[in-house]
Amino acid sequence: MPSLRSRLLALWIMLVISGAATAYLLVESFQQTANARVARAEELVARACRDIADRYQASTSDRIGPAIDDKLKQQLAALVQAALATAIGVEGGIWQADAGSLAYAFPSYEGTGPKTDLPAAELNTIREINAEALRSGQPAGLRQPSRSQTLLVHACPLRGPLQGATAWTMTRVFSAAGPAYTQLLAGLIVLALTIFGSAVWLARVLVSWSRKIALLEAALGKSDSGAVDLPKLPHTHEQELDRLVDALNETGERLALERRRAATAERLAAVGRLSAGLAHEIRNPIAAMRLKAENALASSDDRRKTTALQTILAQVARLDALLRNLLQMTQAGDLKPQDIELAAFVQGTIEPHQELATAKGVTLQAGTLDADNPLPRFDPFQMQRTLDNLILNAIQNTQSGGRITIDALHRGDKLVLRVTDTGPGVSEDIRERLFEPFATARADGTGLGLAIVREIAGAHRGEARLAPTASGACFEIEVPWRTS
Repeated sequence: MPSLRSRLLALWIMLVISGAATAYLLVESFQQTANARVARAEELVARACRDIADRYQASTSDRIGPAIDDKLKQQLAALVQAALATAIGVEGGIWQADAGSLAYAFPSYEGTGPKTDLPAAELNTIREINAEALRSGQPAGLRQPSRSQTLLVHACPLRGPLQGATAWTMTRVFSAAGPAYTQLLAGLIVLALTIFGSAVWLARVLVSWSRKIALLEAALGKSDSGAVDLPKLPHTHEQELDRLVDALNETGERLALERRRAATAERLAAVGRLSAGLAHEIRNPIAAMRLKAENALASSDDRRKTTALQTILAQVARLDALLRNLLQMTQAGDLKPQDIELAAFVQGTIEPHQELATAKGVTLQAGTLDADNPLPRFDPFQMQRTLDNLILNAIQNTQSGGRITIDALHRGDKLVLRVTDTGPGVSEDIRERLFEPFATARADGTGLGLAIVREIAGAHRGEARLAPTASGACFEIEVPWRTS
């Protein structure tokens, strides 16, 4: 899905392309208009030249003689003046190959007075075009374009008493003048302002939205407080973004409310499971004590009374151990971390269990014991309780001839204590609640050992887990290498 930035950029590119196309069309339109004006001007100078030739032809029989004098020149000038009177912007005259200019007129000249002098800059061009018309005996035209104007010169041969005479006309078509050029400039200015304004506007939108989206991303990415709830996002003063911000804030509030409800429900469920397990564990000893007490009261045999009292005391001891484990799980106490030499710690933890393991025919041994500098730091008393629980579980669940291995590994910045056995492993129906209180697969178990392991690991800012293994069971306790 393309981003907003890429879509705005695509819009900008389309705008530039359309602007370039429009400018091209405007320039082409102006060029076509200019070409049309040049064509009309060429027709005008050709018609004016023919008009001079027609008037000259009509006047040769009675007014124009073969001798060239001032009177003749005045007559010819009047003839040219009359022929060009209606040809706006056209100047012209009569030319003879030997004598040069015989007459010249520019009736529509917009100066302070009538223009009587030949244009000096175009004199060679006038001479050449007249010579071409005289040589070919046909009208000749010339177009000389330049940056700001196009010069049009036309000549046509004259038939009469004067030998080598030609008529010529000339005009200029200015490309940088007229309504078409004004329209072109206006169109290009409007186009430039539109593109420039659109560029500024789009750039401002891009920068503003990018900055505000970056602020929202930064607000969403804040995790300094360690809170799991969505942060309350500030408004950006953009309608579209603020609607999204309001929706996210409302969603965050609903999620926080639902999370609190779920946490409360989970705590209540945990309390319910704990209460049910505790009730079950307490009810059985109480029922046994009640039965023994009733039997003792109903019997006159002192020996049966003594046996009943002994059974009652054993059940009281069981209840005492149960409550002591509960207190240990819920009141772990403050940690007292120390620098620990792993090999000595593991061996000291294994030794008290060697006799029980040997009695069951199980090999209890230390495996990999990483040593590093600095030494790991944790509470040795609490950590030993976790290993005691794991080792006792392993001994109870490992058949004769099996093996239990304790490893202490340095993994990254973590300490991993691992207890692995070759027993039957953990059944699938108890895996998900393995570390919950009273979760046990043994009839004589309280299900508090692994719960205590989890609580002590959590107190060290670590975790306890059942690690995957090909056979048997593998429990790991992972805590920081240096617990503060």
